[in-house]
Amino acid sequence: MELVLLLVLGALLIVAVAAVSPKIGISPPLLLVVVGIGVSFIPGVPQFDLNPEIVLVGILPPLLFAAAYNTSFVDFRANRGAILSLSVGLVIFTAAAVGIVAAWAIEGLPLAAGFALGALVAPPDAVAATAVARRVGMPKQIVSVLEGESLVNDATALTALRAAIIAIGGTVTVIEVGTDFLIAALGGIAVGLAVALVFIPIRKRIRNPSFDTVVSFTIPYVAYLPAEEIGASGVLAVVVTGLVIGHKAPLLTSGTQRLTAEGNWRTVGFLLENAVFLLIGLQLRRLVQNVAADDIPAVTILVACGSVFLVAVIARFVWVYLGAAFLRAARRPDRLSLSMRTVIAWAGMRGVVTLAAALALPFDFPSRDLVIVVAVVIVVGSILIQGLSLPWLVKVLRLQAPDPGQLALQEAAMLDDARVAGLARLEEMTAESAYSPEVINRLRARTELRSNDAWERVGRASSGGETPLAEYQRLRLDMLVAEREKVLAARSNGTADDEIVRRVIRVLDAEEAMLDRPNDLPSERQSDLVVADENGRTCEHLQYFSEVAEPTPQTLGQCDACIEEGTTWVSLRMCLTCGNVACCDSSSGRHAERHHHQSDHPAIRSAELGEAWRWCYIDRILG
Repeated sequence: MELVLLLVLGALLIVAVAAVSPKIGISPPLLLVVVGIGVSFIPGVPQFDLNPEIVLVGILPPLLFAAAYNTSFVDFRANRGAILSLSVGLVIFTAAAVGIVAAWAIEGLPLAAGFALGALVAPPDAVAATAVARRVGMPKQIVSVLEGESLVNDATALTALRAAIIAIGGTVTVIEVGTDFLIAALGGIAVGLAVALVFIPIRKRIRNPSFDTVVSFTIPYVAYLPAEEIGASGVLAVVVTGLVIGHKAPLLTSGTQRLTAEGNWRTVGFLLENAVFLLIGLQLRRLVQNVAADDIPAVTILVACGSVFLVAVIARFVWVYLGAAFLRAARRPDRLSLSMRTVIAWAGMRGVVTLAAALALPFDFPSRDLVIVVAVVIVVGSILIQGLSLPWLVKVLRLQAPDPGQLALQEAAMLDDARVAGLARLEEMTAESAYSPEVINRLRARTELRSNDAWERVGRASSGGETPLAEYQRLRLDMLVAEREKVLAARSNGTADDEIVRRVIRVLDAEEAMLDRPNDLPSERQSDLVVADENGRTCEHLQYFSEVAEPTPQTLGQCDACIEEGTTWVSLRMCLTCGNVACCDSSSGRHAERHHHQSDHPAIRSAELGEAWRWCYIDRILG
C-alpha cells in the first residue's frame, strides 16, 4: 500500500511540476531535480534506494528508443562527422582528463578508478539534451548534433567504464580496450539492424492499433537484452533499432496506428524521463549521509566535485574548438559556426546514464560512495548551471531557432505537392470507371481544403483576421460541443443505449481531433512573418525573377476581379511577369491561378507585408 501511495504521489508531483515549469520559465527536468532535493530533506520522507538495474534495464531502453525513433535519420546522417567526434572521441578524451584530475583530487584513488569516474561523467544525457535544447529554441542543426551525440555516447562511456573497472583489479592493454569497444559497437549495430529487420515486417502486418502499440513497447527490450547478453552494446542496439524503425514507420503502419502509439509513447516517456530527474534529486540526501559516515573531509568532497565538474566542462570546450581548428587546418568546410560550437560545448548536461552507471559500481570499488556523490553532483550541477544558463547564452550569441514562417512555408509547399499527387491518382482511378460526381467533388474539396489551410497559415500574419478555414474550424468545434451535449443528454435520460452513445462520441471525437490543430507559430513571431526558401531548389523561371522586392503598403494593391464579382479575398499574389495582383487559392475566386492559366505567366510572389516568397506554377517549386 505504501509503495502504491508513493507512486501515485510521485506521478502527481511530476504532473504538477511540469504544469508549473512553463509559467516560471524553467524546463521540467531542471525543476524536478530541485524539487527532488527539497523533498528528500522533508521529515518523514523515506530514503530512496534506486536499483541501478531498474534504470539501466527497465527505464533506459524505452527512453533511448523513443528518442531515437523521433530523431531524424536524415539529419543524423548529415551530421554524422560531428556526432561521431563528440560521442566517441570526446567521451574518451573527457574520461582520460577527468581520470587524471580525480586521482589527484581524491586521496588513495587509483588512476584506473579515476578513469572509471571520467567514463561515468563523460556522456551528456539524451533526455536532458533533448528536453532543454528544444525548450531553449536552438537552431535545428545544434539540436540534431546534441541529440545524435547523446544517443551514441552512452555506448562509448559504458564500454570505457567496463575497461576501467577491469583495470582496477589487474591490467588491461590498449589493444584489449580497442577490441572490446569494436565488439560492443559492431555487435550493437548488428543486433539493432537484425531486430529492426525482424520487427519491420511484423508491424507491417499488424492492423490493430492496440496490438501495434503493445508490440512497439517490446522492441527496445528485444534489442537491448540480447545485445548485452553477447557482450555487445545494448544501448547502441536500441538506438540503431529506433533510428531504422522510426525512419520506416510511415511505410509500416496506418495513420491511426501511429497516432495511437504516439500518444501512448508520449505518456510513458513523459513519466519515465521526468521520474528519473525526480529520483536524481531524491538520491542526494542518502548519498551525502553515506559519505559523511566515512569521515571524508568536506574540503575533499568540494575539491573533488568542483575539479571534476570544471575539467569535464573544459575538456568539452577544448575538444569542440579543436575540431574547428582541425577542419580549418585541413581546409575542409565547417558546418558549424563558432557560435554554434560554443553552445554545443556548453550544452553538456549529464543525466540518467551517469546516475545509473554510478549506482551499479561494484561494492568493492575504491571510494565508491564518494565517487557516486561526485557523479550525482556533476549531474545536478550540469543540469542546473548549464541548463539554466543555456537560454541566456543562446540569446547573447543571437542564435535563432527555426523560423516558424519558413517552416510554415515549407509545409504549405509540401502539402501542395501532395495535393497534386493525390488528385493525379484520383484522375487515374476515375478515368476507367464511372464514379459518382458528388464523391469525386467531395474528395477534391477535402484535398484542396487541407492545402489551403497551410497556405492560409503562411499568410495569416498580414491578413488581419481569421482565415476562412480557421473560421470554419472555430464554428465547427462549437457545433461539436452542442452535438456532444445532445448525445450525452440522451444517455442521461435513458433514451439511448450506452454502447451506441460511446460509438457516436468516438465519431465526434475523431472529427474534433482533425479540426483541433495546435497553433505551431509562436504569437510573438506572427506579426513579422518573413519567409524564404533555403533548401536550394530553383528553376529557370525563378532564376529569371531572382530579385524580389518586399511588398510595401503602396504596392499591396487589391484583387480587381474579386471586386468586380462581389467577392472577397484571403491573401494577394502578384504575377512576376506583368504585375497583375489577384487573390490566392484559398479565396473563392482563385484569380491568381486563373491568371496563370489564361496568360501562361509562370511565377507569382506573395503580395503581403513581410512576405517575399515566390512560387513557380510550371515547375511547382518554392523560392
